[in-house]
Amino acid sequence: MKMLLDANVSFRLCPALATEFGECEHVNEIAALSFPATDAEIWEYAQSHCCVIVTQDADFLYLAETRGFPPKVILLRAGNVNRRELRRVIVQAKTAIADFYRSAEQGVLEII
Repeated sequence: MKMLLDANVSFRLCPALATEFGECEHVNEIAALSFPATDAEIWEYAQSHCCVIVTQDADFLYLAETRGFPPKVILLRAGNVNRRELRRVIVQAKTAIADFYRSAEQGVLEII
């Protein structure tokens, strides 16, 4: 699985999530994207590079509803937590994320 972390998710999570899930990039570190990248640019990049978008931005729900998937979106609803807690929440959902990734029917996964 290739994860693409949105700007509202710490870039410092990339190494830990790459260990757990495979490749992980942060939008602010991708030269092909403008800074700051728009949601539409992130969507198109994720689609063309087979990434799963990991975000705390509910605007991606609208894109998923209007454009369909791919890309798939993991929407984090953990609230205002530090990156260690956010990492714990994501890793704790590893089985659900793997099932979601393999699903041909799901385009959005909300993690609370």
